[in-house]
Amino acid sequence: MPENTAEEKHNHLFLNASLGFLGILLVLLLVALGTRVIYPRIVTDRATFDPALVSNVIQLEVLNGCGVPGIATRYTDTLRRYGFDVVETGNYDHFNVSHSFVISRSGEMENAKRVAKAVGIPEHRVLLEQSPDFYLDVTLIIGSDFESLNL
Repeated sequence: MPENTAEEKHNHLFLNASLGFLGILLVLLLVALGTRVIYPRIVTDRATFDPALVSNVIQLEVLNGCGVPGIATRYTDTLRRYGFDVVETGNYDHFNVSHSFVISRSGEMENAKRVAKAVGIPEHRVLLEQSPDFYLDVTLIIGSDFESLNL
């Protein structure tokens, strides 16, 4: 009976260790797949906030009308957490807006009023400016009163 050399024993040990590792990895992957099928990942971020404000998606743009650097981006992050779809941010055509206001671009005044209510802007500062050139629902212009808003 031929004896195994030390090199052959080392190769068998390496092969057995590799097969054992791959077997454990296979079991872990099967368990992960099984738990993914049984417990699918469902993102519920929007449900944790006030669902009355986000029953349908409102696309809006946020414009800086007060000149404070980064104010539109800061409010964009908060609005997105509340479930609004902010599709554009930027600067308004001037920076001397004293009171924030909302413009309905799609003609759906209800969407503009919902944004105004969520942000804390009175309903009399909701304007209608409908145009087929706009691809969004609402424009929020942030004025110098930004610290008094709900965001």
